[in-house]
Amino acid sequence: METLRERKKQRTRDALLRAALELFTTRGYEQTTVDDISEAVEVSQRTFFRYFASKEEAAFFAARLAESRFIEAVRARPPHEAPLEALRRAVLESWDTIGEAIEEVVPLELHMRIYRMIEATPSLLAAHLRRSAELEEEMARIIAEREGLDVDADPRPRLVVAVFGSVIRVTERMWSEGDDFSPAAMRELTATYLEQLGPALMGNWRTN
Repeated sequence: METLRERKKQRTRDALLRAALELFTTRGYEQTTVDDISEAVEVSQRTFFRYFASKEEAAFFAARLAESRFIEAVRARPPHEAPLEALRRAVLESWDTIGEAIEEVVPLELHMRIYRMIEATPSLLAAHLRRSAELEEEMARIIAEREGLDVDADPRPRLVVAVFGSVIRVTERMWSEGDDFSPAAMRELTATYLEQLGPALMGNWRTN
């Protein structure tokens, strides 16, 4: 059972996280300091560092929650599904539970605004791409285990995860450049692009 002390610590962490994300999206990531975030919550800089190692960790905190839910969803997919289908169903069918997990710490709308800020901030975009590569490697190992393969001897798990990850990256970029930055818009775009993956890779694109 959660104690009063634990609840108080979680409230402080969530307040710091929300203040950080609001400042990042209104003032700019590079222009926001740890002191700014701490002052917004009326705590010390030392308190901030009890919960987050850096501004970057705060910026990606909710994304890590989403990633962990996605990983759980992939692990839970039925074993008869082909790897790419398991990834597709996991990301689309876990969308609501991912949103609920994020809403427990920050408003989902704020999380989506952070997505756009990351795309527009070179240092965060570089970190995001690095984190995406690490996630892809973890997913490749999960797929390999699921299929009974040696990930270092068989290239297929890494290939299928790389293709899936590329679709997600294209989706994120196109969504961030659009006019509708709602979660529903991103989900619809993700579904549309994943449906086009097979025809895009295997079909003949010429019309004459």
